[in-house]
Amino acid sequence: MVATAQPRSVTRRRGASRLASAVLRRLVVASLLFVVAGFALFTGHVMNLAPPREMPRADAIIVLTGGQDRLKPAFRLLAEGAGEKLLVSGVNLSTRKADLAQGSGIDDAMLACCVDLDHKALDTIGNAEQSARWLRDNGYASAILVTSNYHMPRAQRELQRLAGSARIVAYPLAASEPDALRWLSKPGTLRVLAIEYGKLCLAILRTLVAPPPHTAALARL
Repeated sequence: MVATAQPRSVTRRRGASRLASAVLRRLVVASLLFVVAGFALFTGHVMNLAPPREMPRADAIIVLTGGQDRLKPAFRLLAEGAGEKLLVSGVNLSTRKADLAQGSGIDDAMLACCVDLDHKALDTIGNAEQSARWLRDNGYASAILVTSNYHMPRAQRELQRLAGSARIVAYPLAASEPDALRWLSKPGTLRVLAIEYGKLCLAILRTLVAPPPHTAALARL
């Protein structure tokens, strides 16, 4: 039985299909390597973030809620005069100033005059919106931003995008675990970092695609 030669068009289609599959596989592998490398760089960066050695000075202080590990340093900065006023952003509706300041050494007079609570923010974008509005309403041109080290890149980016020309000074708080490698060995920690890395990537894309809102739009936040 004589084999029938396949038309050249069929051979070309099969060759093109194999080439496309090979290119797609390489793109997938390259994308995965890019994501893994980016995550490694992100992790190394945030693990090295720590509060500045010299006390920063700004018009105000903003702390994003997430536990006493964030609140106590923010109250200490306020007591030491690093800023005129403190905004605690993302507070539960039932939480009072006195509840947050327990054990901070802040007296009632300072709580009354120099601490504001934001009950509206539900996430990091909400924190940025409410904080930018607070800065604008109070006429502040600079602020110290207090949050965890792994959260700082995204939080600062979101706030700076809405705060315009206001100077945002990062005050990142290191992990409670002194041994970074031991801290990273915990599955829960890697999960938190992976989620935060994904959110940061989305924030960067949003910044590139959507320009910062104009002043009129900011006033409506």
